[in-house]
Amino acid sequence: MNGSDPGGVKPGASELRLRVISALVLAAVVLAATLWGGWPFRLLWILVAGLVAYEWLAIVGSRRPVAVAAGAGVVLAGLLLAALPVSAAALAGAGALAALAGAVLTPRLENRTGLEACGIAYALVFALVTPALREFPGIGLGLVIWTFAVVWFTDIAAYFTGRALGGPKLMPRVSPKKTWSGALGGTAAGMAGGAAVWALFPAPGWSTAVTVLAVSCLASVASQAGDLFESAIKRRFGTKDSSRLIPGHGGFLDRLDGYWAVLVLCGLLLYLAQLDL
Repeated sequence: MNGSDPGGVKPGASELRLRVISALVLAAVVLAATLWGGWPFRLLWILVAGLVAYEWLAIVGSRRPVAVAAGAGVVLAGLLLAALPVSAAALAGAGALAALAGAVLTPRLENRTGLEACGIAYALVFALVTPALREFPGIGLGLVIWTFAVVWFTDIAAYFTGRALGGPKLMPRVSPKKTWSGALGGTAAGMAGGAAVWALFPAPGWSTAVTVLAVSCLASVASQAGDLFESAIKRRFGTKDSSRLIPGHGGFLDRLDGYWAVLVLCGLLLYLAQLDL
């Protein structure tokens, strides 16, 4: 997600309209599947995982047949591993995070096989962790809607706050348009959105107001870090958008980079909670 990065050219009215329509359609589909739950929700995110894998491999320069095969393989793996509990899904997310950290810290990204493996690990988080969160006893529906709210509020507020206030750049070498004002505005909005959703879906025994605000803050920061990570990968390979699959928005990887980081965070926190740590 692109937060406070408005780009060098202001979108025209037709482009803005296209972006809004695409966003509304996607949001309606995702929210409907979330409310329904079960296999419709799981299949949606398995499909998303396949598309993300395809886009990742396309970014790192894999041949199109390889990228398509990787996307299909992720879909198949998601179907085969559908019964994993949240604890196993969280560990899968931790493994993906470790693999990606290794990729970023590697001075020269020339091992294409390793990069392809990282992309598959990245994509599998959507197929495994999101459904596991939705099926978590007692709080699954509220938890997933909370993740949406934190990411969406953060993304929108960071964009408009950054445009309105400007100021010092956050990480100019990675994303030249992002500012500290946008990051702070996004974090404040993410906390507010997370608290609002948790008020609508209370979970007695799971959290206090202070805990919800603290975890929402952490999730908002993670969302922005995930955005910056994907920006770094695209900049490393000279790519602006991960694909053109979403009219007016680019690709699924562009829209879900921050959400991926929040998924990993949530999976790990719930795993620790199950261990009573």
